[in-house]
Amino acid sequence: MKKIFTFVIALAITLQMANAQNSDWKNDTKVSVLFGLTQPIFASGFNIEGNFIHKRLIFDYSHGASLDFDGELVTDELQRQGVAVKVPYTTGFGLGYRIREWVNLRVEPKWHRNEYYYEGETQNEANLIAADNTFSLGLGLYGFYQPFRQQDNFLKGITVNPSVRFWPVVSSSFEDDQFSYINKNTGGPEVLKTLDPGVGFTPWVINLGVGYTFDFK
Repeated sequence: MKKIFTFVIALAITLQMANAQNSDWKNDTKVSVLFGLTQPIFASGFNIEGNFIHKRLIFDYSHGASLDFDGELVTDELQRQGVAVKVPYTTGFGLGYRIREWVNLRVEPKWHRNEYYYEGETQNEANLIAADNTFSLGLGLYGFYQPFRQQDNFLKGITVNPSVRFWPVVSSSFEDDQFSYINKNTGGPEVLKTLDPGVGFTPWVINLGVGYTFDFK
């Protein structure tokens, strides 16, 4: 994760230094389809995002699916309990403002579902320990870069989309944000706590998306 964070920061600095794109970006009308790389690399899952850009405003919808977390990808407490986390979906939208052509800030409400299983067991309804539906609300800082936009061919639409987001959970279906149960690994009472949707189940989400942009200018 440190490598991803370093890459995102380095890319943002590079984009700022290389900001020689056309000054008429404030009149853009574009549609982008992007795919997140963090989800398939670290969680064996999938993420797709659609953006509609009109002048300085940007609207997005994103959906992640089938994210798996176990071993070192879960918290120390969940490792101690021998519990893995399945995220069948994480979904929501964003409304943003383009500070520059290559960077925008968004407000983002998101919905998530977390399912808890004993590590190594088949993840089905019979083996489900508990499930938690959460809602997060936060901000996202996004880069938006078309490295070949000056080309007059299909390469023009290729888009790189780094992002750093802060999505704290503001509501949970767990009563008092926790679930008590008897853990068969430890043989005693344990507690599952509501998880944030980011790196290490913190509110911080770091991702790098790649995709294609269609320009309707």
